[in-house]
Amino acid sequence: MARRTTVRRRPSLWRRLDALSRLAFPAGMMVFGLFMLGLPFGIPGQAEFRPAYAMACVFFWSLYRPQSMPAPVVAIIGLVLDLLGLTPIGLWAVLLLCLHGATVASRRRLIPQSFLMTWAVFIAMSAALSGLGWAGEVAFGMHVLPLRPLAAQIITAAGVYPAVAGFFIRAHRGAAAVELA
Repeated sequence: MARRTTVRRRPSLWRRLDALSRLAFPAGMMVFGLFMLGLPFGIPGQAEFRPAYAMACVFFWSLYRPQSMPAPVVAIIGLVLDLLGLTPIGLWAVLLLCLHGATVASRRRLIPQSFLMTWAVFIAMSAALSGLGWAGEVAFGMHVLPLRPLAAQIITAAGVYPAVAGFFIRAHRGAAAVELA
């Protein structure tokens, strides 16, 4: 009996570009969103949306597609957030890396959970990160900062996540779906 050998054809250039663009979609949307939130739209409290948006993006993509949000990309985006937000360089890079690591480590337990449970875990993680960010700014600035912006950032992160997750769930199943490339 003769054995048939199958030759795998190399994907075309367009197919590889399509797969690469779908893989880069999460990081691209995150950077685009951070720059859009940096534009002067005149929205009150617009600065609080940047860290909340970054935490929501890192949490969602680290949970559902960690290969699209690797640690070096998270660190670079954290540095961009530091530069846009005028926080000490490296603070948000380290905080987002901690969020990324904690999310990837708890993926197996979080993926089968409901959206409300995932949202509650995000709120707890974002509150811890916001508190660490506040403590880092206090340590770098050598003076105690008010707690009201910290509370506003936690509430903003809790409110931003459902909207961001709703948009990213659609993208995860469509435009960013690498398996459809």
